[in-house]
Amino acid sequence: MIRTRSRLIWMLAAGLGLATAAAADPPTLQPNALEPLPLGAIRPSGWLKVQLETQAKGLGGGLDEFWPDIRDSAWIGGKAEGWERVPYWLDGIVPLAYLLDDPALKAKAKRYVDYILDHQQPDGWLGPIGDAQKHTPYDVWPLFPLYKALLQYEQATGDPRVIPALVRCARKIDQVVDETPIYEWAKVRAADYAVALYALYDRTKEPFLIEAARKIMAQGHDWRAQFEDYRLTDRQTSGFGMLSHGVNTGMGWKFGPARSRLTGDAGDRDAVFQMLGVLDRCHGQANGMFTCDEHVAGRSPSQGTELCTVVEAMYSLETAIATLGDARLGDRLERIAYNALPATFKKDMTAHQYDQQANQVVCSREGDHVYATNGPDSNLFGLEPNFGCCTANFHQGWPKLAAHLWMKTPKGGLAVAAYAPCVVTTEIQGKPVRVEVKTAYPFRDAVEIVVTVPEPMRFPLELRVPEWSRTPSITMSEVPFALGGRKLRVGDAADVARDERSACYRTLDAEWSGTKTVRLELPAFAQAYRGYNGSTAILRGPLLFALPIAAEWKKVKDNPKFADWEVLPKAAWNYALELSPGRIEDFVTFREVQPAVDAPAFSAGGASVQAEVRGRRLEGWGIDRGAAAPPPKSPVSSPAPLETLKLIPYGCTDLRVAEFPTLLD
Repeated sequence: MIRTRSRLIWMLAAGLGLATAAAADPPTLQPNALEPLPLGAIRPSGWLKVQLETQAKGLGGGLDEFWPDIRDSAWIGGKAEGWERVPYWLDGIVPLAYLLDDPALKAKAKRYVDYILDHQQPDGWLGPIGDAQKHTPYDVWPLFPLYKALLQYEQATGDPRVIPALVRCARKIDQVVDETPIYEWAKVRAADYAVALYALYDRTKEPFLIEAARKIMAQGHDWRAQFEDYRLTDRQTSGFGMLSHGVNTGMGWKFGPARSRLTGDAGDRDAVFQMLGVLDRCHGQANGMFTCDEHVAGRSPSQGTELCTVVEAMYSLETAIATLGDARLGDRLERIAYNALPATFKKDMTAHQYDQQANQVVCSREGDHVYATNGPDSNLFGLEPNFGCCTANFHQGWPKLAAHLWMKTPKGGLAVAAYAPCVVTTEIQGKPVRVEVKTAYPFRDAVEIVVTVPEPMRFPLELRVPEWSRTPSITMSEVPFALGGRKLRVGDAADVARDERSACYRTLDAEWSGTKTVRLELPAFAQAYRGYNGSTAILRGPLLFALPIAAEWKKVKDNPKFADWEVLPKAAWNYALELSPGRIEDFVTFREVQPAVDAPAFSAGGASVQAEVRGRRLEGWGIDRGAAAPPPKSPVSSPAPLETLKLIPYGCTDLRVAEFPTLLD
């Protein structure tokens, strides 16, 4: 009774905007290392803008027109699913609409936001309380992605309804989890809500929100503890476990960094690196992800990785970069974004896979399949193969990346999280600053950063130097600048020194006036990734290279819009490469090529760089359970003649081999 009464007093006081006498010291948050810019401050350009436009013309921009789970959702008064799918969709369509400044997409997002806000329940709950599909009333999980979507909407529009509605709903959620602690999906995804509460606190300074975050994290699954004593080292082949589930695991990457804002604990801050290291060893893939089809499935490159896991892992990294400011996370973000993300879509983005495979040589529903627990449709390209969660959720991948490319620093400057063509407009020292990134990165090594200011001013740029770049350099003409405490003359080029070949940030402290250009060179070289059974994959910079396999696209189902497809091989794929992983540069040649006109950057026709290697057919390596058999243990031998093979970026392929057995030790 005392606890209930005290809590009631707190709620009444907080509801009136009053401080509570019970709190001797107001709760505080550890500051972020970097602050994300509000939605709209970064606009995509170049190939990245084309990628977002392609998404808008494909599934991303039209689901509300034909897919019942969005079109007829209980979230807008319909009878279809009223659980996670509309929040997922809004979490992607909102940033897509405002990054492209697309009036039609903005109107779509506004229709759903208006209905949700205008129909807030009398007790503060946002959205339906249960639905016709018998989802549990007052299940808090769907509100976690809803908070993310509405906070982005408020950033982009300044809609005055959003913040009060979210604070009111947070009080209801707090009451719900007092009566029924979080369970199932909410329990393993608690950090997503905590991050949203932190953002809400930054806007309102309501102490209640920090306490609500502390409570939700205490009730959530402790991902740090699980990975400090990790037991799921083998392929999971039966049953359903929340803790082996791939999407939950990808979302769990942010748990430690998110909790560190409450605790200040270095172990919490480092937990994301522990998770990444363990997953790389047990389930890692050359594309930066881990297998999960639907559950963690070992290191064989024929096992699948769910699309939801890819986009949620990216968002976890974007969040962790803001919290920690660690350049290593930017390296991982780029590896995933420029390989695993585009590889899982039909290149016009009118279809997607549920599972992608690093060695993906056939996509067919026929026969037995290698997936741990997923069904036979899992690697088809379609509207909702296997299950519709990815159909609703994939939309956040490209837009969230674009929105997190740059962040503000505590010293009043700007920091690069990931490199891609874009334009940043923001204020520094109360003055408008424009930063344009002109680049074909990751397909080229050079990045030009054009800074425009209205009057002379000084502020730093924090430039991320990836681990893989051996001889990076920074050049800036016409203006003096300092790098690493060393003053440079006008026009000097600075070689970027670093310790122990680790990714790092280098501060470029400059006096800006008018328009000035910084040129960053990040020379990339061939690197060997050692995979399953001693197989080898070829990396250059953030890009993974794969052998594209000529394919036949076979329509298997018409949908109200677009279609579902099988993809069948029409060429040989079973090659072993003539290379030694320890001397890979001696065996691989990279060439820049001219892409086809109007072809998306991530497509076979749009591939603007190739890797040439030599290999031999390996007749004993074939299909097993609807997929390429695991690579034979290297080294192997083959009497077949040597052939020159042309590999292209992994994200440009549909059917492919990325991890090869080798002919040499």
